[in-house]
Amino acid sequence: MGENMRILLTLIVLLCLVSESKAQTYEKYIEKSFDFIDKNDLLSAEESLKAAMRLEPGNPNNYALLMNLGTLQRRQGKLDEALISYTAALSQQPNNETILENRGGLYVEMGEYEKAMNDYNALLILNPHHQEVLYSRAMLYLREKNYLAAEQDFDKILEVNERSINGRLGHAILEKIRGNYLDSERILNYLINEMPREWRLYEERADLYFIMGKNARAMTDISRVFAESTPTADLYVLRGKVKLAQYEKESAALDFKKALDMGYDPTVIDELMKMTE
Repeated sequence: MGENMRILLTLIVLLCLVSESKAQTYEKYIEKSFDFIDKNDLLSAEESLKAAMRLEPGNPNNYALLMNLGTLQRRQGKLDEALISYTAALSQQPNNETILENRGGLYVEMGEYEKAMNDYNALLILNPHHQEVLYSRAMLYLREKNYLAAEQDFDKILEVNERSINGRLGHAILEKIRGNYLDSERILNYLINEMPREWRLYEERADLYFIMGKNARAMTDISRVFAESTPTADLYVLRGKVKLAQYEKESAALDFKKALDMGYDPTVIDELMKMTE
């Protein structure tokens, strides 16, 4: 074998080894990101995914890394960065239902409701029976006071799955909005009886009880969620409103401040705080 041929073969072997090493490192970075997530070290997990993509910018699997990166950034409150990551992932996989759903949810979180609606509509063209997105779109319709469209989406969910919590819960919310409080309560009581550990049902019933002026019942449901689950900012606000109705102004103010710390709309909190003075 000539010297030139030996050199060429050596180079080919070296290139294969480098390529294999890079692939192993790419996978290693991904594995490390999962380890960091398990330790709740989201920043290090984020950096591991970025390192993997820097190593192999043309890897066809990077859309999945971008999607995971967006979710990590979203969990850290980096909403603008998460939007960039999700959008980059969609540029590689424009019909990916999971990415569309994630970006739609992010847009809702950012208050970009029209853009969220566009993502949900695009996804439902691809998959008209997607129950979670039908529910999410229906909730946007409720924000717009488009109750007929919301009802159609709730009905569609129940056509797909007659035992769906979301479909029945949606109808309970609609009945509450329409002032049919007893019908709403009947649906919620049925759901809670069927699923006694579905805490959002208690939160929804507590809100209904508050509207009905049944503050003691509202507080019972709220207290159960606080004892058994992790309360949302919305629930802190609701508990504060109930306390206000019970003339517990100082305690209500503490709940409103906690909701503000959790990211609740400051203009709403400002108005509520005035009522505690």
